[in-house]
Amino acid sequence: MTGELSGTLARRHCHTLSVLNTAAVDKWISDRKSLALTDTFTSNHLADLHITLPTRDGTRGRPFHPPEMGASLGYGHHLAFFHPRNPEAALRPDGTDADFCPPEPFTRRMWAGGTMQWNVSPHSALRVGETARAVSKVVRVEKKGFNTNNPDPNPMLIVTQRIEITANGRTKPSVIEERSHAYLASGGSKRTIKNVQGLPEPDFSFTYKPSLTTLFRFSALTFNGHHIHLDKSYAQEHEGYPERLVHGPLTALMLLEVLLFNRPDLRLHTFGYRARNPIIVDRLCTIHGAFTEENTVELWCEDTEGVVGMTGNVSFL
Repeated sequence: MTGELSGTLARRHCHTLSVLNTAAVDKWISDRKSLALTDTFTSNHLADLHITLPTRDGTRGRPFHPPEMGASLGYGHHLAFFHPRNPEAALRPDGTDADFCPPEPFTRRMWAGGTMQWNVSPHSALRVGETARAVSKVVRVEKKGFNTNNPDPNPMLIVTQRIEITANGRTKPSVIEERSHAYLASGGSKRTIKNVQGLPEPDFSFTYKPSLTTLFRFSALTFNGHHIHLDKSYAQEHEGYPERLVHGPLTALMLLEVLLFNRPDLRLHTFGYRARNPIIVDRLCTIHGAFTEENTVELWCEDTEGVVGMTGNVSFL
């Protein structure tokens, strides 16, 4: 990099940081942030989720079975519950909830990854028909690109919240989840594909195509109005993508679903996942899985060009 270019980038970066008002960001980080939501795992809502998932919709040689009252909640199916109910006027311009969002100009949100841990004690599973409480707290905020000596013009914040889900009448959570969102201050630009190396040979695979209907249904199920999943012009003009994007939690849920589609006998203990590249609507996706160690499986999703959208790993009993 030439000295002139380096100086230009450094000046641009310093200007970006001055516009950001880092004092407001620091104050937001120091404030305690929590949210408690109560929801009931109704069979009708879960039936809508099941018919949306290609692993459960009856098209892959297995009949569609609506969930039965009292049955164990599917792994990861809590993602369809515990959404904030905010009026439209309180949403951000991109249709997202403002809960746990940093101050402007960090207005672009991306689902970056997360973890789930299930309580494996007897009688600890969440069940269809139960009412539960989810308590969410921000546990980490990581600054990236805020160093004025670093000529990065695109600073971001990684906000991680911890969610404990406890059924009514119990004292210990059945599920402990962490989910991380990346918040960017800059506008969309041309995307660089991130290569993912070292993936093993798969032991099983499952191919499907997340369509616009899939995205609409999952947005409705999760009460998610983010324009990046629904509005093509927004995705292209404001975010710099060629098309609308598949929800991060939908792909994470599909990693679990494909594992259990192939090994329905497994009792899962932990799940960690990370978004690697955007997954584009109406493109074939294949989820692969490989048993790499005792009681461990590695999972990943890739498109027809071999671009890996998400990786994950599961430990089981």
